[in-house]
Amino acid sequence: MEIGVFIPIGSNGWIVSTTSPQYKPSFELNKQTTLNAERYGFDFALSMIKLRGFGGKSEFWDHNLESFTLMAGLAAVTSRIKLYATVPTLAIPPAIAARMCSTIDSISNGRFGLNVITGWQRPEYSQMGIWPGDEYFGRRYDFAAEYVQVMRELWETGTSNFKGEFFKMEDCKLSPRPQQPMKVICAGQSDAGMAFTAKYADYNFCFGKGYNTPTACAETVERMQKIAADSGRDISTYALFMVITGETDAEAEAKWQHYRDGADLEALRWLTDQGSADKKSGADTNVKHMIDPKSAVNLNIGLLVGSPAKVARMMDEVAAIPGLAGTLLTFDEFVSGTEIFGERIQPLMKSRRHVASAVAPVAEAAE
Repeated sequence: MEIGVFIPIGSNGWIVSTTSPQYKPSFELNKQTTLNAERYGFDFALSMIKLRGFGGKSEFWDHNLESFTLMAGLAAVTSRIKLYATVPTLAIPPAIAARMCSTIDSISNGRFGLNVITGWQRPEYSQMGIWPGDEYFGRRYDFAAEYVQVMRELWETGTSNFKGEFFKMEDCKLSPRPQQPMKVICAGQSDAGMAFTAKYADYNFCFGKGYNTPTACAETVERMQKIAADSGRDISTYALFMVITGETDAEAEAKWQHYRDGADLEALRWLTDQGSADKKSGADTNVKHMIDPKSAVNLNIGLLVGSPAKVARMMDEVAAIPGLAGTLLTFDEFVSGTEIFGERIQPLMKSRRHVASAVAPVAEAAE
């Protein structure tokens, strides 16, 4: 099973609380997180993009770095780990995105790929005057389909003359082209999102579900695999989980409860209001999952809470989900979290023994 880290590009990570670790993003924080991940054999690092936060006392996601430039910097200071940036398709033209990808491909020597998002929070784009109107909610995957086709043509041939409803290219050029096939990620969980992934992307991310229920997302993985099989393509699916650890199960559980007790209700109201604005996409989208009141405080990301030994056991259960290629992990504290995972969780995982043994000499040499 592959493992990646969802690096902390936005303030306070993925916990909407005033009692969770409070921090603003920086290159140094993301560099240390990614270097830890590389040191401990993580397979990839992914950064999101958020152009407007949720506010509240915690100023949740009010402070964000930009994804491409962050990953370019990380490409220059890493040597093995794969890196993925996120493109907001409404804000960056596809030909420019394709060229930025080719540039970071050069910096990273072929270790770069792209996560494509369609945009769900109106104020991110209306603040810049580029929101196309609420009818976009029902057309966003049509828009994204053309967007990816333009990029693919440029990456694969160096020229695009694509003519569509949203984009019209006229002898558009790209050189140099990527040295490796550029991999595209989509995180859609809705039927429309999965259909888009099956046709145009290479990887799919889905939410892990619940509290210490590591296999609860198995049905979502199965859905994606069936849709991909029906389309005749092989799509790798990865599940998103949040890891919170303590010396004991009780300590980890108390930490999580402390974060829940400090839930930033003002920021959560913003999330709910914006997530409810889409009246066209149905009830099965990622955003509808995020705003579910069951655990909106951590955006309803699947939780793995416990001692290192317990988390390791649950991670092995995740690895056994049929059709799952790997996981994308978030932490309450990213530098210490990646260290604890690499030093104390991964060595106990049966599904990562090959990696744990390979990185053990590195850890010993650092002592």
